[in-house]
Amino acid sequence: IFFLQVEVLDAKTREQLCFLDKVCCFCSYTEGKSLRDDEILQNLPVGTTATMYFKDLGPQLGWTMVFLAEYIGPLLSYLLFYFRIPYIYSNRYALSSSPHPVVTLACVCHTFHYTKRLIETIFVHRFSHGTMPLRTIVKNCAYYWGFSAWLAYYINHPLYTPPSYGELQVNYALILFVMCEMGNFSIHLTLNKLRGDGPKGRRFPMPNKNPFTWLFFFVSCPNYTYEVGAWVSFSIMTQCLPVAFYTLLGFIQMTIWAKGKHRAYIREFKDYPSLRVAIIPLIL
Repeated sequence: IFFLQVEVLDAKTREQLCFLDKVCCFCSYTEGKSLRDDEILQNLPVGTTATMYFKDLGPQLGWTMVFLAEYIGPLLSYLLFYFRIPYIYSNRYALSSSPHPVVTLACVCHTFHYTKRLIETIFVHRFSHGTMPLRTIVKNCAYYWGFSAWLAYYINHPLYTPPSYGELQVNYALILFVMCEMGNFSIHLTLNKLRGDGPKGRRFPMPNKNPFTWLFFFVSCPNYTYEVGAWVSFSIMTQCLPVAFYTLLGFIQMTIWAKGKHRAYIREFKDYPSLRVAIIPLIL
């Protein structure tokens, strides 16, 4: 066993916060480069003196609580508009219901989507990072809650117009929505089992006997592919412009995440399949 000298600096000002002498090399620290929790100094490319940067991210919340906060809001806010509580629309429409079946179907699909997300958060997801800064949580909640209310306002509006092609359009969109939701859930289960070996047994995801996982042959993040597909089908089902705009924004953000994950897989695994792209098979 040998010892290191560790200098801890503020990430912004570079001011020295403390100096640690004779630190055991098996201790774990976080550097400005955001090291994993399982990293140890012995495995880092440092000499007998190491400089670590400390960044105060402020108040934090665990990822499970983060997702619960993000998803409960859209679930409840949409229902407020669906049941047309007083003061949202004209008083003569208070506590009334839409005569269009697609409005009820859209509410069922939206409720199912976020209920599934909540169940996955509690029982399926495993998070590589422990916490998220509180200020980021507020921003994310504003995004999810605000857009959910915006979509719900128009879909449940008394003057809402059903899709142009009627039941045919709605039924095909419903089939696509259900398939994408099932695919998304299947991918999350696969990723959950993949992480069961812990950080030391890291490997990239592969398709299995479940047909929904076969998308792994072509993309690195099929969970995002299915997520986008679900919102595209919801846009077709409701034929509502705000839903399409929300879908576009979600696609842009998920593409950024997928490309980052794809690059990380390529860097980490030398035998990573060359046919795979980030999110859209053979294209993107």
